[in-house]
Amino acid sequence: MKTSALPLFRRAIVDSWRATLGWSLGIAAAILLYMPLFPALGGKDSQMTQLLDNLPSQLVQTLGYSNITTGSGYAEATFYGLLGFVLMIIAATSWGTAAIAGDEESGSLELTLAHGVTRTQVVLERTLGVVIRLVWLALFSALLILALNNSSELDLKPANVFAVAAAYLGLGLVSATLGIAVGALTGRKVYATGAGAGIAVLSYALNAIGSQSRDLDVLRDFTPYGWAYHHTPLTSGADWAGLVLLYGFSVLFVVIAVIALRRRDIAG
Repeated sequence: MKTSALPLFRRAIVDSWRATLGWSLGIAAAILLYMPLFPALGGKDSQMTQLLDNLPSQLVQTLGYSNITTGSGYAEATFYGLLGFVLMIIAATSWGTAAIAGDEESGSLELTLAHGVTRTQVVLERTLGVVIRLVWLALFSALLILALNNSSELDLKPANVFAVAAAYLGLGLVSATLGIAVGALTGRKVYATGAGAGIAVLSYALNAIGSQSRDLDVLRDFTPYGWAYHHTPLTSGADWAGLVLLYGFSVLFVVIAVIALRRRDIAG
């Protein structure tokens, strides 16, 4: 009897379609909330400009609102850099935590391994399932923003939209794969969740601090958030060095997860 290819991956996709749909709707709601408002908020003489002129410059820099009167700056600051970032990190962390640590705490990981599935296969197929879902969220966000590009007067270049989506995906992958790695190392959901969410929160905080002055700007070069958005991909195009770091660390965390799960005594 032939066994189906990638059984754990297929099961992960089938079992999570409702959650994927829910996160897709959340992203759609955020984009549909923000993007159509730009024509009323953008421009040099708009109400948004007047409001920003009355805010402390440090607060404007921290929020990433320095270029918010342009379509690219607005989309990057409001969605990709703020609410969309939060949605991506929550989804990535929850899926990454569930992939290994969640199954181990529930006892289903031992049952899975008892069916002749290798530990390496568990990590790789479960990770692939998470990656595909995150790819969908990033791609969906890009396609929806492009669909609103003309009506919302954003004037975005399609290539740059996909560039920021790649950075957006990279941020999610870092949190997800770190959660998978810590889950494989410890078998505890609380540690996996803390790692996945913690790296995102710390990254955002350091990026905010780094944006306060030129002396501190170097901090942004050492954070995943900075690798993704420091060079404003929605305005300037893909930052290949940043993408290499985001995806490179994601691969490293998967390798760590494979090694950790193969060496650890799960039953104990």
